[in-house]
Amino acid sequence: MKRPIQGSVMFLATSLSSDMPVGVWRGINKKDTAGTIVWFHGGMTSNNCQKGLVAGGALSKMMPDYTIVSASACKQSHWVEPSTIEALDDALDSLAKRQKKDIEEISLVGISDGSLGVIAYSLWGKRKIKNRILMSSYGETLGPAAQVAVQAPLRTGRWRFIQGGADRLYPSEKTIPWIQEFCKNVGTACDLKFDPQGEHDWSYWQNKRKDWILDIFSK
Repeated sequence: MKRPIQGSVMFLATSLSSDMPVGVWRGINKKDTAGTIVWFHGGMTSNNCQKGLVAGGALSKMMPDYTIVSASACKQSHWVEPSTIEALDDALDSLAKRQKKDIEEISLVGISDGSLGVIAYSLWGKRKIKNRILMSSYGETLGPAAQVAVQAPLRTGRWRFIQGGADRLYPSEKTIPWIQEFCKNVGTACDLKFDPQGEHDWSYWQNKRKDWILDIFSK
């Protein structure tokens, strides 16, 4: 096991297939949690290969009853690579071994191009998915919505898109039609929450629309 890091992170989960850093947040003295959520940070091609070790902290504070797993994508090891998703599953295996309990079902939360990680894990990951939240996303990067949505691994679990009208990177006139077409074709629970004042960054959503994030986990 690698060295522990400070704060609310209990340890680093190890991966057999890569040296991708993966931080794990879990409530102190909690033998059981409400579930496991995987956080996909934005800026997946940046040079900061330690980003995942801090990115999950805010979500952990928002949802203290859950175990939060936050991986680090960077440079060529971005989210939309089967090898990255394999490394993440290896880290989840490591976590399951440590806590002596299988992790059979997870939820996924992504911001900006981290939302592509939500779709990528849905396609290539080995665990069942209960809930997905994609904030400030631009799914057209992966192709036409109808073609993406009909892929069998995406047609289970719940999808929630959270999008803003003041998104400086992904304008709503480009993103909303894709999301609507995706939801129409995916064949499982899928909805869009739109805030005309919504901005691109996580700070906006956690401060202004926390209820939209938490609501899906109450169902």
